[in-house]
Amino acid sequence: MTGKNRVLDRVGRGREMAADEKVILQTNLEELKLFSRGKVRDIYALDDCLLIVATDRISAFDVVLPTGIPYKGRVLTAMTQFWLKLLAELTPSHFITADVAQMGEAARRQADILRGRSMLVRRAEVLPVECVVRGYLAGSAWREYQETGSVCGIKLPRGMMESEELADPIFTPATKATTGHDENISFERAGQVVGRERAAEMRQRSLALYAEARDCARSRGIIICDTKFEWGMADGRMILVDEVLTPDSSRFWPAETYKPGGAQPSFDKQFVRDYLIGIGWNREPPAPPLPEDIVRKTTEKYLEAHRRLAGHSLFAQRS
Repeated sequence: MTGKNRVLDRVGRGREMAADEKVILQTNLEELKLFSRGKVRDIYALDDCLLIVATDRISAFDVVLPTGIPYKGRVLTAMTQFWLKLLAELTPSHFITADVAQMGEAARRQADILRGRSMLVRRAEVLPVECVVRGYLAGSAWREYQETGSVCGIKLPRGMMESEELADPIFTPATKATTGHDENISFERAGQVVGRERAAEMRQRSLALYAEARDCARSRGIIICDTKFEWGMADGRMILVDEVLTPDSSRFWPAETYKPGGAQPSFDKQFVRDYLIGIGWNREPPAPPLPEDIVRKTTEKYLEAHRRLAGHSLFAQRS
């Protein structure tokens, strides 16, 4: 049995579909105008909307790796749709449809590529601050706490452990970087970038979304350690944009093994980061390729995160 078949067996998918997935590192869609390429997504202009295509690229430490992760783009798209639907009463978003049949003739002719990994969205002016919400002390927040006792200017109690749950989630914004590394900033600095009133609204709404998602995920066996939201302006109001609560934008931990005092196993790309740290990569381009076993295990983690949250296999909804 191949490595791919073993992955599919573990997530409950039939072997007869094991050979139909092609890893997509980049799209070049005929008849559609490329708007931009991000670390993971290719974005096309489609009339007065945008078509977001999630590839199977993976980035770590803000550098795109040369190796793709099978099914990753599909997982990101499916999980974003799941959360946008669940959180719709709390916030409007840019989402229009993920049904390729409703995206116009040019998109329909690219259905084999777009199906399952694309969303048609409203255009928005993206606000240049990433809204990170942390419920637990991990990652860069843990490192900063060890050095200063604070995270992004927020003083925390003394004697906290790595991965410990915070008394209340905290809002720790970051600058957005198209290249290079994002940088954690204080709320005061975020206010200077987007205006204090806008920054306060971003904080309030991001904390509310995190609280709702945290409770939902915990009931399904996943702890959301932290996550990031992005907001944009459209028709004079602030709307949620980009991916939402995916393994790329969040740290997901299995609830059943959670124990503060050290790093936690995860369902997200922290597994890839840990591998890269282990081989001594300096976090600067070019990134090294990933070996087959790391790719396979990463695919398993992404698929399992989706299965737990959505309550069904990713493949159960494919037509």
